[in-house]
Amino acid sequence: MGLRKTCRPTAKRKMPTKDGGLGEGEVQEYTFFPRDLEMVLSLSHNELGAESPGLPPRLAELAHLEELDLSFNRLSRLPEGLGCLRHLRALDIDHNLLPCFPAPLLELAALEELDCSGNRHLGALPEGIAALCRLKILWLSGTGLSALPEGLCQLGALESLMLDGNQLRTLPAGFSGLQRLKMLNLSSNLLGEFPDAILALPGLEELYLSRNQLAVLPPRLCQLRQLRTLWLDNNRIRYLPDSIVLLHNLEELVLQGNQIAILPEGFGQLSRVTLWKIKDNPLIQPPYEVCMKGIPYIAAYQQELAHSQPALKPRLKLVLMGLKDAGKTLLRRCLMEEDGQKEDAGNLEAGSAQPRGCPGQQQDSGRAVGYCAVPEDASERWDICSHVPSHQGKGERLCPAPSLPPDASQVSSGLRLSGSKGIEVMDWTADAERGLTFIVYELAGDPTYDVIQSFFLSPGALYVLVVNLSAYVPQHFYPSVGYFLHWLGSKVPHAVVCMVGTHADLCAERELEEKCLDIHHQIAQQEKRDAEGLQSLVQQVDEALGQDFDLRCSSPHTAFYGVSDKNLRRKKAQFQYLLNHRPQILSPVLPFSCWDHCQVRRLRDKLLSVAEHRDIFPNLHRVLPKSWQVLEELHFQPQAQQLWLSWWDSARLGLQAGLTEDRLQSALSYLHESGKLLYFEEHLTLREYVFHNLPRLIDILNVFCQRDATVLLQKLLSDTHVDELRATQLHHYVEGFLLHGLLPAHVIRLLLKPHIQSREDLQLILELLEKMGLCYCVNKPKSKPLNGATAWYKFPCYVKNEVPHAEAWINGANLSGQSFVVEQLQIEYSFPFIFPPGLFARYSVQINSHVVQRSDGKYQIYAYRGKVPVVVSYRPARGALQPDTLSIASHASLPNIWTAWQAITPLVEELNVLLQEWPGLYYTVHVLCSKCLKRGSPNPHSFPGELLSQPRPEGLTEIICPKNGSERVNVALVYPPTPTVISPCSK
Repeated sequence: MGLRKTCRPTAKRKMPTKDGGLGEGEVQEYTFFPRDLEMVLSLSHNELGAESPGLPPRLAELAHLEELDLSFNRLSRLPEGLGCLRHLRALDIDHNLLPCFPAPLLELAALEELDCSGNRHLGALPEGIAALCRLKILWLSGTGLSALPEGLCQLGALESLMLDGNQLRTLPAGFSGLQRLKMLNLSSNLLGEFPDAILALPGLEELYLSRNQLAVLPPRLCQLRQLRTLWLDNNRIRYLPDSIVLLHNLEELVLQGNQIAILPEGFGQLSRVTLWKIKDNPLIQPPYEVCMKGIPYIAAYQQELAHSQPALKPRLKLVLMGLKDAGKTLLRRCLMEEDGQKEDAGNLEAGSAQPRGCPGQQQDSGRAVGYCAVPEDASERWDICSHVPSHQGKGERLCPAPSLPPDASQVSSGLRLSGSKGIEVMDWTADAERGLTFIVYELAGDPTYDVIQSFFLSPGALYVLVVNLSAYVPQHFYPSVGYFLHWLGSKVPHAVVCMVGTHADLCAERELEEKCLDIHHQIAQQEKRDAEGLQSLVQQVDEALGQDFDLRCSSPHTAFYGVSDKNLRRKKAQFQYLLNHRPQILSPVLPFSCWDHCQVRRLRDKLLSVAEHRDIFPNLHRVLPKSWQVLEELHFQPQAQQLWLSWWDSARLGLQAGLTEDRLQSALSYLHESGKLLYFEEHLTLREYVFHNLPRLIDILNVFCQRDATVLLQKLLSDTHVDELRATQLHHYVEGFLLHGLLPAHVIRLLLKPHIQSREDLQLILELLEKMGLCYCVNKPKSKPLNGATAWYKFPCYVKNEVPHAEAWINGANLSGQSFVVEQLQIEYSFPFIFPPGLFARYSVQINSHVVQRSDGKYQIYAYRGKVPVVVSYRPARGALQPDTLSIASHASLPNIWTAWQAITPLVEELNVLLQEWPGLYYTVHVLCSKCLKRGSPNPHSFPGELLSQPRPEGLTEIICPKNGSERVNVALVYPPTPTVISPCSK
């Protein structure tokens, strides 16, 4: 409202005290001063109507008052004399306790702006509202309205109308009479059909219909030619009308959270759109990866589709995960042999004992059942599938199926193959007739691969969680199953998971049934606990939203102290997202043994059935331009064995595919986003190259997860000309690598033979590893080249020493225990469910460009930002009820505390960027009380991390620490000088 820009504080109004509350014994008097010919009065945030008598009677005497702000009080009525304010143009009464629309307002004929938002029990508007004929702006958000009177439709001067957060199902017939309306907000209502009356408002520029129940948009939507903003997110829309492309003035278009699969032809014409949100839709044309890049990429896709015929190539990513020795390798080989080499499958069957059949097994269609129902729409599905050229895997990688011995007792020792190569990837043509191909990723069960394995978890894939039934015991459910579900759910919300129990032939029939039921039961229990925990958090946020903001700010003892309504609503939306995107776990657990041909065939059919289910995997049926498909095949042709291609090499392949240079960029961008190759178009160095040979890149990544000194030495000593001195040197390098994570560049080159053929290969790989967060150069100058000096690289995941070798300064004391006269500043991230595997190591790399003089330990980093010390600490959970934590800290004297904020803010932002890669992860952020830290409290009070994104409250200088009521914390130790762009707690 206008008054918010021109209001000024009045004399003798209550002011906040140091603890955020209101002073005692203040005189309820108000002195008013004229300002030329107008009057402005603000009485907001004064708890009027709570214990005070309410508004002073003399208010009605201010005959020339033009702007009045009574917001954020506790008023349940307005004085009758308010209607005497004949010159009042702007009135703000939002967030009070008004039980109905105040009758005196209908007498304010000069009123142009009125805000009644947040009066939750207002319930209805009177027909007489038509008397406010000069009204231009009307806020009625969150007022409990279920219908609108016809009198509202007579407000011919109305330009902006906010009706969000109500229970409206329809609009009145005369709503089209609001011909001057430019902005209409109907978000968070119960509209099941698009109101036709809106189409008769030709001057409408902004339209918000988020979070309704709309399924169809009218073809005549193009009549709203002046529309600049259109928000339709979180509805049930399945398609967009072709006419939407005629809305040439659109600048904001928000469509996320619907069921849209195909965008209309010519969608790229909406070239003015700068704010574009489309995630959580089952997009196939254009594919999700194209749509997420923005309107210019959609335009390029549609133009390319017009140049060349469309192509369908059903390919799906299949990921095998589970503990080491779970049986993933043997399962994968049996599945692929069953389909691809019938003669070997025959050998398998002939060499085995009599199959045991499929006792007690149920037939199901592949639809997700049991723990989570499959939604009608498959949200945010996209396939990062073809990481592998089709010639790889079948010939070079795939081992022949072994013949099973007739004695079952030999299976355990002879055929329990472990994936010793780390992560492996290959193609599997599961159904040649339909052309269905799986790109199979077998993840290592070894924790040493944690830092890289999360890269291979992506939406749009089918996950097979493998459990060794012969070794499974109920007490080990969490490390065998529960942990993997938490890990996967944090990285890929709504992931589709098929549970497979291997080594079933080593279990008696009753034992097999009991173990499968136990896994089934414990998964359900874990899901129930997680959901109940999230629902409890939603309830807490709802309770906080039900309080006045002033009440939340009145004392640090209150939940969500000082957190704004906006941040609370964002927090609630995140919890709802986590609740609505639980893993889709296919039921029941499928017993599996390569002995049992029936079980092998049943699992294969199950995977095919799930993969072809359109509601689960719409991305399988995405449509691509033929030229893009040809470009992909050309990059993966057998002769393309080199590690990378230059941009110009790729451009020549593009010409063979019919793509000119200007059309190549969008094709490469799609292939990168879909995981078929790596192309970093925004990286200064890497954008000149295309990394198309991902199997070789994965082999390289596997090298840096190897913890066996013998294996590493074998790679280094493979050259027959290595003398004894050189061998001793290399041995020391390996020891240093496994202890401190340090390697010189020339030794890295030796480790990567034969993948690395040239210095350029090595430099590009090191740039790529640094981009992925696996290592950083410890002696690379900020601006100058190394001038021939040996470059050393640090791999943080290898650091074993618990404490960094650094000057002791953390926690405000040195090694002798002498206290510094400084204030502690510490931001703590807490992870109640799971700490993302490899996060600390990757974060250690990401912050390197921000710090100097760093010293790394296994769980701590000491460094400086300029001359200001910082420390990053990871603390693993100390028990089942304790969360993992990651904290970022600094210190400075109180007058210079802004330097500590400057030091840690970039590090906080880097961590927030990394956490965006984990959309299903629940974590909290807090600012720890500096007073508690100074006195060494083991359990310091924590202020909500949302305060980091909010401005410091005016008039507030200190906050009482709830852990010790006699201590006051300076506000500069809780709020940063400048708010962060977004709350670190938000996604």
